[in-house]
Amino acid sequence: MSETRHYGPGSDGGGQTWATVATLLQTAKMNNLDPFAWLALTLQRIANGWPSNEIDALMPWNRAV
Repeated sequence: MSETRHYGPGSDGGGQTWATVATLLQTAKMNNLDPFAWLALTLQRIANGWPSNEIDALMPWNRAV
């Protein structure tokens, strides 16, 4: 039987998801990037078909200022 995961407010899954997003935003700051501009550009690139085998290139530690 498969487990149903809920990612709404107050759920464990939602907390884990937010922790991941918050960590990436803080990492962007630590790499001298505007975290929200980095996130917007990254999400836009993924939505436009960025190759999954090149996803590491989108990480904040690989982005030039």
